[in-house]
Amino acid sequence: MTPDLDSLDHAILTQLQDDARTIAETIGAKVGLSAAAVQRRIKRLRESGVIAREVAVLDPAALGLPMTFIVMVEMERERLEVLDAFRQQVLDDAHVQQCYYVTGTADFVLVVTCRDMLDFEAFTHRMFFDNENVRHFTTSVAMERVKVGLTLPLQD
Repeated sequence: MTPDLDSLDHAILTQLQDDARTIAETIGAKVGLSAAAVQRRIKRLRESGVIAREVAVLDPAALGLPMTFIVMVEMERERLEVLDAFRQQVLDDAHVQQCYYVTGTADFVLVVTCRDMLDFEAFTHRMFFDNENVRHFTTSVAMERVKVGLTLPLQD
């Protein structure tokens, strides 16, 4: 169920999407609320699950992970236990930044970050070659990170 959000909630969320460290006083000044009212709204947004997590966004290149790969994965079988096992494998691997279960020729689309091609090769062995339920995978190497983010377009 989607919680009822008003324009002030959207304004607060817009500020937090830009910088989650923004203090309530600053947000309040921008949206026309007291710091206490902003804090109450943020608490409600967290408790309702609208704010799912607050994390630091790291630069992978600055941390020695300059390569990004987009991988389309086709499973051998579409049985629930096979899909669930692959989902868990993806969740357990820190190299996988994003995973989508999709329609079409592939079953999953992964966004993977690695140090270099050798690192990616090791990833493919443990995720795909060592997994009898993976039928096929296709990889594209990202040439440039044009836009990366999780911000959502908010409207009233």
